[in-house]
Amino acid sequence: MKREKKYYGYLEGWLSIVVNTLLFILKLYAGIASKSIAVIADAWHTLSDSLTSIVVIVGFKLSSKPADKEHPFGHGMIENISSVVIATMLGIVGFSFIVDSIKKLISRESFEFNFFVGFVVVLSIVVKEALAQFSFYLGKKINSQALKADGWHHRSDAITSVIVFVGLLLGRYFWWIDGVLGLIVAIVIIYSAFEIVLSSSKMIIGESLSDEDSKKIISLVKTVSKDIEEVHHLHCHQYGDHKELTLHIRLPNKMSVEDSHSLTQKIESLLFKELAMIVTVHVEPKNKV
Repeated sequence: MKREKKYYGYLEGWLSIVVNTLLFILKLYAGIASKSIAVIADAWHTLSDSLTSIVVIVGFKLSSKPADKEHPFGHGMIENISSVVIATMLGIVGFSFIVDSIKKLISRESFEFNFFVGFVVVLSIVVKEALAQFSFYLGKKINSQALKADGWHHRSDAITSVIVFVGLLLGRYFWWIDGVLGLIVAIVIIYSAFEIVLSSSKMIIGESLSDEDSKKIISLVKTVSKDIEEVHHLHCHQYGDHKELTLHIRLPNKMSVEDSHSLTQKIESLLFKELAMIVTVHVEPKNKV
């Protein structure tokens, strides 16, 4: 699974780098030719996708390293850290274009529409949404937060390109439309960055199990033996591509160590098979002596 995950991460990353670099060149040329800050901002937003895809590739390379003495739970959390790096870069890009857009509004600069610019922007919309769908598909297939984050990065670029295209059509009637659209693009970029940081930081900090997941685990554990009357103190920790779960069970006071150990092994095997969790079970007496 780790080898497959690394392969899909590299595939998405390199495809994104090549496609986004080509789109950046086209959009930057079109933006300079039309003197449109919105198109130029959109071009740099596209290039930032290439930079963040490099982060994705590095993240997958490092997170695929096996556990070692210093990192007994593996290096999977690097993937989530790389997502935060992606979002930080995205936020910096967004802020820079807020500044540029305000400057353009103050100077009352306009831009020149042409059909080449329109074609480039429409091409970008189609290609970036296709890349987003591809990233979402792979992210879901291998349960990768970094690929999902990169997918939202692609989609935010497609959305901003739609906004820019509308502005191109209206630009001949309103001189200020390009500057305003530049602000909108920047806000979309910053919002995307915030969403990625929020999602990835939850994984890094750690979240409690949902009520639904807790009930499912308890139900599975109780199918192992009628002697298990209580399951409690569930704690789940996610380390990249695997989860570790600890839980407590209460067993009859007279049950032997050998029998209780055999029972806990069955629980651990069942939960690994059904939920792909590495489980540690703590045994407590049914009635405290």
